[in-house]
Amino acid sequence: MLTPYKVSIGDCTPSTQAELLQETLDLLILKSLALEELHGMGISRRIMQITNGTFEVKAGSLFPALHRMEEAGWLSSFWGEAEVNRRAEFHRLTKTGKKQLQTESGRWERISLAMPNALRAT
Repeated sequence: MLTPYKVSIGDCTPSTQAELLQETLDLLILKSLALEELHGMGISRRIMQITNGTFEVKAGSLFPALHRMEEAGWLSSFWGEAEVNRRAEFHRLTKTGKKQLQTESGRWERISLAMPNALRAT
């Protein structure tokens, strides 16, 4: 069972909608790369797949996020051949990225358990 997760509003939660979306995108990218290394379009397709089409990540959001996450040490990248005999930059989780995935997954699981209760409250 997950331990209770207490959030102080305005303290450790995202202060803007943009930050919340960025954290959501980060988690989706980390989760997409948990099983295998992928190039950008592969990550975008994997996100669509694991969210049942709820999230469609465009290149203008994906590539800056990948760059930022690589700078943070969560990802590493290398050049390789994509499925259509085209060179592409592939990304993989680092050890730090795997730890970040665990941290963020646990945080989102606790939040997602709390939200239905809040939405049902009268």
